[in-house]
Amino acid sequence: TLAVAVRVLQQVRRDPRTLAMLVVIPCVLMALLWWMYREVPGPSPFDRTGPALLAIFPFVVMFLVTSVTTLRERSSGTLERLLAMPLGRLDFLIGYGLAFGLLAAVQSGAAVAVSVGLLGLDVHGSVGLLLVVAVADAVLGTALGLAGAVLGIAVKFALVACAVILVETAQSRLRFYRYQEPLAAAFLLAVLAIVANQIR
Repeated sequence: TLAVAVRVLQQVRRDPRTLAMLVVIPCVLMALLWWMYREVPGPSPFDRTGPALLAIFPFVVMFLVTSVTTLRERSSGTLERLLAMPLGRLDFLIGYGLAFGLLAAVQSGAAVAVSVGLLGLDVHGSVGLLLVVAVADAVLGTALGLAGAVLGIAVKFALVACAVILVETAQSRLRFYRYQEPLAAAFLLAVLAIVANQIR
């Protein structure tokens, strides 16, 4: 179990694009959101929508990366070679869950630190609780990504459908604010970039 987790972490460490996507994309999306709302008069919409998006962005990114990475190993034959070793399927899943769970914690911590520290997100509660919720959502995204990939669901179709649904949801929530189309377009492009990078 730990050997699988270490192997996955080493594999991610050697792939700077995936590592950058895991940590940088949620931070960039939060910075874009802050930039769009910085000139809105009155109470900042960033303070209202920021905490919710700190839960959504890591969830989506971890779901995409986990499911596509597992699918890539499945299609390349690596998964079969791993399962031919004296290693149970549950050990494999737990190892992947541990590795991507750790990456989820790092990703959520970075997004919360950037949002609260650099961008000045005003949280009407505990920042620690916000971090716990963000990490829990990212770990949930990891678990659902693993489940989808292992169960053989057509994850590539689900990823694109998920991206479209999230963009439509974001657009309907942001319809009263300026720059709703650029935010939706940026979010869709970020999600599609993750999918394109992981699928090839």
